Amino acid sequence: MGIKIQIKKSTVRIIRNAAFAVMAVGLIAVLIGVFSRERSYEDAEGAAAERRREREEERKPKTMYGIEYEDYDVESGKIASGQTLSHILGRAGLTSPMIDKVARASKPVFDMRGMKAGQPYTTFTTRGESPRLEYFIYEKNPSDFIVVALKGDSIAVTQESKEVSVVRRKETAEIKSSLWNAMAASDLPPALSSTLEDIYGWSIDFFGLQEGDKLTVVFDERYIDTVRVGIGRVWGAEFDHAGKTYYAIPFRQGGKVEYWDENGKSLRKQLLKAPLKFTRISSTFSNSRLHPVYKVRRPHHGVDYAAPSGTPVVAIADGTVTSKGWDSKGGGNILKIKHANNLTSGYLHLRGYAKGINVGTRVSQGQLIAYVGSTGASTGPHLDFRLWKGASPIDPLKAPSNPVEPITAANKAAFDAIRESILAELRGDIPEGERVTEL
Repeated sequence: MGIKIQIKKSTVRIIRNAAFAVMAVGLIAVLIGVFSRERSYEDAEGAAAERRREREEERKPKTMYGIEYEDYDVESGKIASGQTLSHILGRAGLTSPMIDKVARASKPVFDMRGMKAGQPYTTFTTRGESPRLEYFIYEKNPSDFIVVALKGDSIAVTQESKEVSVVRRKETAEIKSSLWNAMAASDLPPALSSTLEDIYGWSIDFFGLQEGDKLTVVFDERYIDTVRVGIGRVWGAEFDHAGKTYYAIPFRQGGKVEYWDENGKSLRKQLLKAPLKFTRISSTFSNSRLHPVYKVRRPHHGVDYAAPSGTPVVAIADGTVTSKGWDSKGGGNILKIKHANNLTSGYLHLRGYAKGINVGTRVSQGQLIAYVGSTGASTGPHLDFRLWKGASPIDPLKAPSNPVEPITAANKAAFDAIRESILAELRGDIPEGERVTEL
């Protein structure tokens, strides 16, 4: 008698699904095995490549200042106060006549009498029974150095430079007291503060910064190995000051790179807001001021900026020097510069003048022209700064400061493209290939 077995459809589905699950688990296991073997192979290949690179690095000759130093006794130090080339090379075994030859051979490249205390130097001396100095290195600055090579009786002197790498950085700093302090708090190079003051000097009064003002800047920083050695170009900046945002976009027009706002107007105005970095304003423009020396009331048609003696004074605009010398009426050493639009600027009580500044000298905006002093009728070091429109004195704090020529129509499309890239970088990260790198 036969036995009839009846299996429900739901049971068949369960069996079929279980079989599929077993097959899937098996397939996954196989794939994991394949991927694991491929990953292991890739890891092994990567490790082998790394070992090859390490062996290649080990085989490379070790150098200092481009000199393979392993066969030399190397001694490094810093120039001591009063130390001369004779002291260093004499101690390294050179005779006086040879030291004199080195000094004379060096002069066309670098006069060794100009070595400064604190600068590094290095000597490379051969090993053996008769050691001989073959190289003397003097570092002029963090990037440039002088190489004196002595081979037998021949002397070769060259100036070389260390390899400098450039890192592009975007940083934000919030003002709590001053721009300088904000830079320091954000670990930004001090030179960046001066550069930003130059860029924004016509638009922002840096002595009027407020807590909460904020700055974002994109710039190049230069390194030798891991040591900072300066900054390169500022590629853009966004400065939020007193409720207003000031942009700085670099663009080349007329053969010169200048900085412009987002609308293509130059940040360089006709006049600087002040011709120096001052401590405070000690006296303002007045038609009747009690003179601190003469003790009588008389007009003071200028602004007194208190500053330490020797503080650099710069031209507030392009112009030509029309007067330089002693003012017997109490101004002491003075300087006057004629500018465009019938404007003249005056600088009084100066300690002295910058090199090359004479009547007829053409000066550029921001150029060093003199130094703060206390000559003439003065109670302390300060700059008495004056402005005239034609023959009429005007208040320097209320002087016009119109922008120079904006971006021309012919350059507008190129400027717009650079502006959009710079603004995108200031507001967020953009692919490296889309950054502006040339102007």
